[in-house]
Amino acid sequence: MPEYLSPGVYIEEFEIGAKPIEGVGTSTAGILGMTERGPLKPRLVASFSNFVRVYGGYIPDSLTAYSVEGFFNNGGQRCFIGRVVKSGAVPAELDSIVPLVINAVGPGAWGNRVAVRVEQASSGDASLFKLIVAYWSDTLPEDLSETGDSDEERTLNLSKLLEGADILEVFDNLSTDNTSQDHFLKRINDISTLIELEEPVNTDRPPDTTGVFMVPSENGDDGVPALTRDDMRGNPGAEPGERTGLTAFTEVDEIAVLYAPDSYAPSFDATGRQALFDDLLTHCEKLKDRFVILDVPSGTSDISGLTLSAPPLRPSKYGAVYYPWIKVMDPLTKRKKMIPSGGHIAGIYARSDQERGVHKAPANEKVRGAVELEFQITKGEQDILNPRNINCIRNFVGRGTLVWGARTMSLDTLWKYINVRRLFIFIEESIEEGTQWVVFEPNDEKLWARVRATITQFLTRVWRDGALMGTKAEEAFFVKCDRTTMTQDDIDNGRLICVIGIAPVKPAEFVIFRIAQWSGGSSVTE
Repeated sequence: MPEYLSPGVYIEEFEIGAKPIEGVGTSTAGILGMTERGPLKPRLVASFSNFVRVYGGYIPDSLTAYSVEGFFNNGGQRCFIGRVVKSGAVPAELDSIVPLVINAVGPGAWGNRVAVRVEQASSGDASLFKLIVAYWSDTLPEDLSETGDSDEERTLNLSKLLEGADILEVFDNLSTDNTSQDHFLKRINDISTLIELEEPVNTDRPPDTTGVFMVPSENGDDGVPALTRDDMRGNPGAEPGERTGLTAFTEVDEIAVLYAPDSYAPSFDATGRQALFDDLLTHCEKLKDRFVILDVPSGTSDISGLTLSAPPLRPSKYGAVYYPWIKVMDPLTKRKKMIPSGGHIAGIYARSDQERGVHKAPANEKVRGAVELEFQITKGEQDILNPRNINCIRNFVGRGTLVWGARTMSLDTLWKYINVRRLFIFIEESIEEGTQWVVFEPNDEKLWARVRATITQFLTRVWRDGALMGTKAEEAFFVKCDRTTMTQDDIDNGRLICVIGIAPVKPAEFVIFRIAQWSGGSSVTE
């Protein structure tokens, strides 16, 4: 309590009643796979062009870029990319420009196509310098030697060389003074999409590049030929900040939908696919705040053995599986390419969430970008697959390619539908994050009343959005937090127990119209 030591009027602010709960996001995806280049630490991208700028474009060895493009084309807006590399991959490096020690931002031979140049700063200050970083996606120019008999000719030849680069980054007026806002570490690290610099051993200004136009990085390596389950999973025992792959996604709370397209990459060791799928499902089951999308293997034309118990699948209420693969236009070959549908499906999840809400089943939605299906699924074939909880993608005349299933991989009928599982994830995480203020508050009737009011207000809004059943809020949910939910032993041990029940809406999966002949009509009376 405040002290009052002299007469006067005092104003105090205090809190009463419910605190608002803000609903968490449900449409942010986490996509795990190989990319042309880029950092290993997960990074958020907000468009496909943003992805290309940081991670590069399409590569024959990976399906990630195709899936990311499908995600954004189908309505996705935010996506964390978890780049993975093969065992033995190392980043390119450059340490000949003392005191600069330059490394590529991520492992791989792509870093050998990065070259840098140091020259005078545009400000004219002799203590400052300009660093030019260039990247060629195909091959490094054979000759980077400085050519030209005059300054004008050398400048022109350098400009022509840089025009051929796919990415060009210029950092001007850099300082070696570590107290300056223009210190090169502050201006380059975490900003450049190509390089990162180590702490220098001294504060000398690096010399201008002479004799050659650019100095290339070297010794980058892609590692062994095959991508394995361990490469995708990362090291579970790694320290925070050093984690990669799926393990790094445990540090990203925003992810709500998970997908790993390169579980079917040409270089992936298929013997580890079942273990990887189990890793993905276990990851979601443990964190309880995300949902994974899986695909069946390509070429699965015989549906008789396609069940949740058939490898690499297993039952889980935190995942959904889709069949068949889709065909898209490949910018590399200008021909149709077969890819798994998961990236497009993740975009459909996001689109449905944004347009209707997480309670709407992400089905009867068009798959944008799919030009053809691997197999045309008939109603009879879906009659077999749907009870097995295999979601089909079908082509309908006049309507296009549609997602025609909304079931999880669970054998528990309570969690049969994707929208029900994802609605509970949304509600549970929203309540968890929105009631952190309760911890260490006095555990008495006043607190219980505030908790009830807080959760009731939130669930009332969810019900009004159409996510819960009932014509009245009382029919849609209940919230109990009193001495009927807690014993004195619970209170003495610091436990506040609140019981919540909700009635989620479920999709109209089978629409039945019963029609009969009727000998009706009107009669005429005077």
